[in-house]
Amino acid sequence: MRMRPIVGPLPDTGTRPAGGMDEIAGQLAAGGVAVLTGAGISTESGIPDYRGVTGRHRRHSPMTYQDFVADEANRRRYWARGYVGRRAIAEARPNAGHHAVQALRASGHVDAVITQNVDGLHQAAGTTDAVALHGSLDRVVCLDCETISPRDELDARLLAANGELLAARDAAGLRVNPDGDIELPDDLVHTFRVVPCERCGGVLKPYVVFFGENVPKPRTRRCMDLIDAAGSLLVLGSSLAVLSGLRFVRRAAKDGKPVSVINLGPTRGDDLAHAHVEMPLGQALTELTERLGLTLP
Repeated sequence: MRMRPIVGPLPDTGTRPAGGMDEIAGQLAAGGVAVLTGAGISTESGIPDYRGVTGRHRRHSPMTYQDFVADEANRRRYWARGYVGRRAIAEARPNAGHHAVQALRASGHVDAVITQNVDGLHQAAGTTDAVALHGSLDRVVCLDCETISPRDELDARLLAANGELLAARDAAGLRVNPDGDIELPDDLVHTFRVVPCERCGGVLKPYVVFFGENVPKPRTRRCMDLIDAAGSLLVLGSSLAVLSGLRFVRRAAKDGKPVSVINLGPTRGDDLAHAHVEMPLGQALTELTERLGLTLP
């Protein structure tokens, strides 16, 4: 299933499930919960989302896979913006929401965590078995020889070729986007030097699923298996605008499993949910862990 670039808030129909925090607390107390997280759980770490409050002023759609592979100028623009923007991603730290998910996972209330995010913050909070549905910004892949290598190694090479861009980012105070890119002046983009794969000289791409690209089938099957094994599904910080996440909600609901949502704003899965709470994730998840007698670091 290919992801489609949908930027900006979803239209609000005013329809929400009736259930609230009591229902979600009961769901977690029963255990066997699969958690699906989106960009909204990372906004309190300083990483804006696409469609919620922090994504409303984004002026450009994210790079699509088709645009990336078709044009060298597009790749230069992506790597220039991504190189500068990744510094903010790398400096981000897990917030209370990430720590709460890990506490729920460690205590056995949550059986599985699937994240649509590419920032690695769940893993940094200790949820090392979280499945990164859309990959991770900490690795790159060569589209020619398929070699996968650490992003830090690439960044070191890009720094040697384009060190002035870090200073430009600091001076401008530019804002990072959830896919790791950042808006830069055209003159900086045009002079940016892209480096090739060290092994074969081929084209490098971040090891993430771009809009317009398919999630690898083995990864999708693994996530479906986790949903099938769970007793219920809890969606955290996702508008479910992308079908790669919405299909898990549809799968759980089709099997008669309770689905609940904590998200600021409407989601495409509200008609399938029995509870929808509109609260910041850190606040809501801290309250839920306290109800269950858990403490956060």
